[in-house]
Amino acid sequence: MPVIARFYGIIIRMYFLQSEHNPPHIHAIYNEDVAAIDFMTGTVIEGHLPPKALNLVSEWLSLHKDELKHMWDTQEFKQLPPLE
Repeated sequence: MPVIARFYGIIIRMYFLQSEHNPPHIHAIYNEDVAAIDFMTGTVIEGHLPPKALNLVSEWLSLHKDELKHMWDTQEFKQLPPLE
């Protein structure tokens, strides 16, 4: 599962086993916490992140939603800039 971005101790990853991994989402890892988040709606599909980390991920998702959708559709990965 490729790393798409890292910021403030948060790692963002994406992978595509379409039959098992819909809707389109990312995996956000922060310390021992992991959450699968639908990047189109910002909804946590599975798992948990502390509120502060989830807010940072939500802010990052709002900046990169179109790029993430393109990656999901084309399966062409690239690293995205971190949240600053």
